[in-house]
Amino acid sequence: MCALSGASFMAKAEQGDWLVRLRGIAVMPQDDSGLISLNGAPLPGSGVAVDDSVVPEIDVTYMFHRHWGIEVIAGTSPHNVEVEGSALAGVGVTDGFEIFDSWVLPPTVTLQYHFFPENKIRPYVGVGVNYTAFLGNNATDALEAAVGPVDVDMDNSWGWAAQGGVDITVKDNWFINLDLKYIDMDSTATLFLKNLGARLSVDVDIDPIVFGAGIGYRF
Repeated sequence: MCALSGASFMAKAEQGDWLVRLRGIAVMPQDDSGLISLNGAPLPGSGVAVDDSVVPEIDVTYMFHRHWGIEVIAGTSPHNVEVEGSALAGVGVTDGFEIFDSWVLPPTVTLQYHFFPENKIRPYVGVGVNYTAFLGNNATDALEAAVGPVDVDMDNSWGWAAQGGVDITVKDNWFINLDLKYIDMDSTATLFLKNLGARLSVDVDIDPIVFGAGIGYRF
């Protein structure tokens, strides 16, 4: 009976707890691209697509109430961007051609509600805000071989985020975690083709769904 009581106690999430999780995450952009513009003129039938990425991520939740917590995530993911359509075929850039890559750094803060803090299985939902910085934006070697040197710039982004997940106690303060997020993420990418004296730009809604699974420890 005492052992059962101890196990029940250790499963609880209490006010003042810190929950630290290490996850593997799959970042899956639900991208929606505008037309690529060449020196400000839209190119019919053009666009871009952003690929998926799988990376590690760490997050920390502080429980300021037995039901309520604040989560902060930290992680970065690399993504390749490719052209859709054949509007740039004249310079050797055809459909599916990778034009640049970027590292996405999306620190996100969510306010979480934990439904059953006393249980072994503890689902939660959250909503919050995201700031995304696009780092290390580099043209691909294939693009620069086709058109010469290219400078790439991406605008950083503010947006909202929503999540749902569950913590499942496995032993003492250790638990496993499953988490699903949607992040509102928009940007404008600009490519300066130096040898051609041209500027390409495109607006893209990246809006990734992020699925994570991992382990956690409660302090």
